[in-house]
Amino acid sequence: MELLRPSDLSELDGGVFLHGGTELVPLLQDGLLKAERLVDVRGVVPRGVEGGVIGAGTTLGELEVEPGIPDALREACRLAASPQLRNMGSLGGNLLQATRCWYWRLDYPCRLHGGDRCHARDGEHREHAIFANDFCASAHPSDVAAALVALGARLRTNRREFAVEELYRLPDEADRRTTTLEDGELILEVEVPAVDASVYLKAMDRKRWSFPQVGVAVALVGGEPRIALAGVAPIPWRISGVDDLEAATPLPRTEWKLPLARALVQRALAQIR
Repeated sequence: MELLRPSDLSELDGGVFLHGGTELVPLLQDGLLKAERLVDVRGVVPRGVEGGVIGAGTTLGELEVEPGIPDALREACRLAASPQLRNMGSLGGNLLQATRCWYWRLDYPCRLHGGDRCHARDGEHREHAIFANDFCASAHPSDVAAALVALGARLRTNRREFAVEELYRLPDEADRRTTTLEDGELILEVEVPAVDASVYLKAMDRKRWSFPQVGVAVALVGGEPRIALAGVAPIPWRISGVDDLEAATPLPRTEWKLPLARALVQRALAQIR
């Protein structure tokens, strides 16, 4: 395997991007990702916070103590992982986390692997999605992504600018991807607009350092709440209020997530107001 360390964006030419490695290295070790060339992008991805702009190379550990970012993002970073992982994992890498669905992680021929079946629907699915779960029942694991979607944040890559919400797509028969990034496209910065207030609440199986069963991010913008959920759909999921939870389509063993999501949304709205 070849390892490249470019010093300028113009030197990017194919390969799999590597930053903190907390997500990529396990995927390589487990054979879920194949790469002939790794590109260490730490020399070309900005790091640090300036105003409302965050370099995608900034670690979650740095962001959890950064007073210049909204509360929801800081709390999402604090709750995202163990201290060791937060000190290594970058903001950009966290946004691109792969699903924690064990069928995908065990390399079952599921739909995300190009197969014709979602094994979780008929198998074990306690931690899976309650929205948009007809094609793939996996649940998006990023606390940070939900917080940024609620905050209305925007991404800048080496090719374009767009809303964080537009980074994600539901997989379907024609395209099994869950993000809209193109080959060779690298996240460089995240712009977080000012909000009136924000909060992130998270329910997990363990008290600390666990993936969200349900995460709720709420940002108050112009007096109106923006709500995004983690752990309930294959992508970060936007709702306009508690009533939108009635549209959920839980599987038999995910029904418990509905009252939990309802309670967390109500609690977050009460706190922010």
